[in-house]
Amino acid sequence: MNTTSTKRVHVDGTLDCTGLFCPMPIIKTQQAIKKLAPGQVLEMIATDPGSIPDTQAWARQTGNELLEYWTDGGCFRFLIRKAI
Repeated sequence: MNTTSTKRVHVDGTLDCTGLFCPMPIIKTQQAIKKLAPGQVLEMIATDPGSIPDTQAWARQTGNELLEYWTDGGCFRFLIRKAI
């Protein structure tokens, strides 16, 4: 899954993790997703290339749904739906 997003999904919150390195993007994502209602979508923005495999593994382990991710310039953007 490495697509150019058309933002077809309504985003309920955005988390800026630019400049942070492992494990901080995942720690901050976990904190931010807790504040959302089940089914809502978080957009996480990171600059650490390790955030791709980290976010994929975190989503599998937590049951949250990684809807899509893509590269936007030097940033990686992720859309994550909170598990119901």
